[in-house]
Amino acid sequence: MAEAAWSETAESLAAQRLSPSTSPPPSPFKPNLAHKFLYSLGQFAQSGAFDTAIPFVFFYYTAVLGLPGAAVGLALSISLAFDAVVDPVVGAISDNLRSRLGRRVPLMLLGAPLIPLALGLMFAPPHGLSIPALTAWLAVTCVSARMAVSLFNVPYFALGAEMSEDYVERSRVVAWRAIMGIFAGLAVNLAAYGVFFVGKAGLQRASAYPGFGWAAGILVGVMALVCAVGMMRYAARLPQPAPRPGASIARLPLDALEIWRNPSFRCLFASAVIFYLAVGLNGTFGAHTAVFVWRLPTAQIQLLPYSFLAGLLVGATAAPAVSTRLEKKTMVQLGLVTVILIWLVMPILRILHIYMPTGAAATPPLMANMVFVGVGMGLASVAYPSMMADAADEHELREGVRREGLYFAGLAFAGKAAAGLGILMAGFALDIIGFPHVTGGLAPSAISEPTLQRLLLASGPTAALLCAIAMVVFAPYAISRARHAQIAQALTERRQHGRGA
Repeated sequence: MAEAAWSETAESLAAQRLSPSTSPPPSPFKPNLAHKFLYSLGQFAQSGAFDTAIPFVFFYYTAVLGLPGAAVGLALSISLAFDAVVDPVVGAISDNLRSRLGRRVPLMLLGAPLIPLALGLMFAPPHGLSIPALTAWLAVTCVSARMAVSLFNVPYFALGAEMSEDYVERSRVVAWRAIMGIFAGLAVNLAAYGVFFVGKAGLQRASAYPGFGWAAGILVGVMALVCAVGMMRYAARLPQPAPRPGASIARLPLDALEIWRNPSFRCLFASAVIFYLAVGLNGTFGAHTAVFVWRLPTAQIQLLPYSFLAGLLVGATAAPAVSTRLEKKTMVQLGLVTVILIWLVMPILRILHIYMPTGAAATPPLMANMVFVGVGMGLASVAYPSMMADAADEHELREGVRREGLYFAGLAFAGKAAAGLGILMAGFALDIIGFPHVTGGLAPSAISEPTLQRLLLASGPTAALLCAIAMVVFAPYAISRARHAQIAQALTERRQHGRGA
């Protein structure tokens, strides 16, 4: 009741201070298939770079170069401090930028060519570096890569929210993005397992990583640039905000506090951080468990990400249709429950010595697991951004201004921060469980059974527990289909009143 009363009061105050120039009207230019396709190519920046390439970095530096897990986790997590500043600053700038290319594309054009440079250098450390120097190299290149991705991703996500205000159409736009992300992951994995890591040494061949890093970086950068250039004309026609007094960076603390007052944003942000933390922890251990627990050769390891991407394709493709029948909140809960169950069953059976397949015998059940995890994550990955756009509409109704840039800066930071924390947790966990650090690679038989059990416990049940916590944090989210229809109607009436005033 108190929340409802606060909502009504906030909306009343926002209505009183809103003027026709305060908030741009919704776009009259509905995205067609070409717009959706060109826009979706930008997902290569996230899915190709951080979601697919970065897990290779962790295995490369720990299991091949012999850097302690804590050092790798710390190096990859240092960039979180920069993200905490960079993401909201980029979001605020993109919210208030006015140019002939619109307010989002200029920053995307700036970030796109920087991504391959940073990503390539991350995979190509100079030979002969000491442990402190190698840690510093990894930290600096990771910070650079995250900043480049932030320059592109934050305005990119916000642009997607501006392409439609319809409850279901937003899920379709995000689904296009998610599906293209699947192809991005597929392309990077094909390059990894089909070109660079073929042969007996597989993932433990150090000489293959620099070429892989540069190839993945160039692919990601080209696709991001094609997206930015392809969306220029469309983005330029979108309504731009009226100039606001003062520098956008100077207003950032108050603007950030403004969005934090929205309970919908708080639920989405907190649950996304915890969920992506679980994903980051589980994904970071993926190569370690595949090589050392399940003892898969490279030819079979590559089947696991392909199975995951197939499931992700099913989940992301089905998400718009599911959102026409279920609430987006229910869709997220369904996806998270699926992921939790899969992360629990097979690892626990292996820890208890009930089911201990290796090699070819382990491949089919692991592939099935990855398919179901992909379906669950596909549903959640479409619903989260779509709900964040709905929360931005609620913000406009309450506060009288739009803040898509800051809202999606929060979502982008949640994903990157959690992934970084997941890597940090995984790094310390490797040291705690006693995983050996040997330059040049390890034979699977060199790892003791207790160490393997602790590795499984960290990657499976621990990640599942975090996922369950994310569900609890997410429970208060309250923008239903009916509530969003009320918000959209109120905004339409307010804008019509403003144009007629």
